[in-house]
Amino acid sequence: MPKQKLDAFDVTNLVIGSIIGADIFIASGIASELIGPFSIIVWVIAGIFATVIALSFAQLSHIIPKAGGPYIYAKRAFGNFPGFITGWSLWLAEWSALAAFPVAFSLYLQFFIPLNWWQDILVKFAFILFLTASNYFGIKPAGKVNDILTIGKSLPLFLFMVLGALFLFSNAASAARNYSPLLPLGLAGFGPALVLIFWAYAGFELATIPSNEVDSPKRTIRKAIIIGMGIVMLFYLSINFILIGMNNWQSLAEDKTPLVSSAEKVSAWLGFSFLGILIWLGALLSISGSDESGTIGTSRLGYAMAADGLFPHAFARLHPKYKTPYISLIIQNATAFIASAIGGITSIISFSVFFLSFVYLVACLSGLKLRAGKILPLAGAAISLYLLTQVGLAPTLVAVALLLLGVPFYIFLSPKKELKEVKKILASEEYLLKKRIHTEERFLGHVFKHARKILERLSRKKN
Repeated sequence: MPKQKLDAFDVTNLVIGSIIGADIFIASGIASELIGPFSIIVWVIAGIFATVIALSFAQLSHIIPKAGGPYIYAKRAFGNFPGFITGWSLWLAEWSALAAFPVAFSLYLQFFIPLNWWQDILVKFAFILFLTASNYFGIKPAGKVNDILTIGKSLPLFLFMVLGALFLFSNAASAARNYSPLLPLGLAGFGPALVLIFWAYAGFELATIPSNEVDSPKRTIRKAIIIGMGIVMLFYLSINFILIGMNNWQSLAEDKTPLVSSAEKVSAWLGFSFLGILIWLGALLSISGSDESGTIGTSRLGYAMAADGLFPHAFARLHPKYKTPYISLIIQNATAFIASAIGGITSIISFSVFFLSFVYLVACLSGLKLRAGKILPLAGAAISLYLLTQVGLAPTLVAVALLLLGVPFYIFLSPKKELKEVKKILASEEYLLKKRIHTEERFLGHVFKHARKILERLSRKKN
């Protein structure tokens, strides 16, 4: 039987699903605080920047059709140590995101359920504990939890887009006033706002899947990225256009849960109270779903690097009964909880973007070395460098210190030989099959594929 291949429709859905998550619930209010209504333009610029880097990844995935992404590209282009630092930076980026989501979850929970400081810590702990438990007891429970959370988050956002647009058109004069002045704070906050908003587009690198799994990969992946990023930009711009039009920029800047607050206004306008609660529940599910996917992926990244002899052997240790990388899981989640308890969400996001930008920079430079084109890798490297300069001095110093921690980690702690038995598991068809349900974008791809088949059957029956 010939191996099934993913077509442009499938890969486009992977792009969309890998990007859209909890970020939209977090970034809008903070961006308004930094640059006012002009944030809508920053959403466009960040989307273009992300698309350029994503296309660079697409070219690399065609040249090196192998799992591992940026880690493999850097290792192939520059050797083991650059590969390790890139993989370590990617692990830190995903770890930072794991720390950001408990903070966001607590903020949204407090819209209807006020919390004091110790209750806030307790909620974050329970959030992390739930994700740890759902992953600890095997990939099936983790996959089921991820499925439920993914499905539960989509409908509320779509309803908000439709009903919010109707509200905006019915109050056009008020919306126009909220967009004026467009730049009340000038352009001083442009860089920090771009860093924050770019984080909402991160995840595209997960969708540039190896070309050996895609039908006509060179054409298909490029087409899917352009279409998928266009849809994501349309989605983000629609929601933010509505949010800015419904709220004065100062009030939006002070709002920690802008989607729920705006949904409450729409509910009052309609004479129903359901939309605010629905968006609130959708936000909690979306944030949980994003962290669920990140928890699975990050623990497997540490597991895979341990298989290459670049992480301590303990990260590759599987639970004797559940066959999950439980040491990797416990270490990442325990430290993420500590970071969520002591760090602010803006600083945590800045750390994540720093590490991601470093990964993108090395990947684009790898593209130049591996002859994966010139214009796109050069443009991607320039964008990555610019993002690194906009993170801010304090987050940069902390991020660099964390990055440098990997050097003794690499020299003294990592095993000196590859773990053959783990590499065998990673390479096996069983592992690759399970890996397809590990992340949210893969799940969404399968959902859309099955939905399309059902529609085709119904169409045939009707005819």
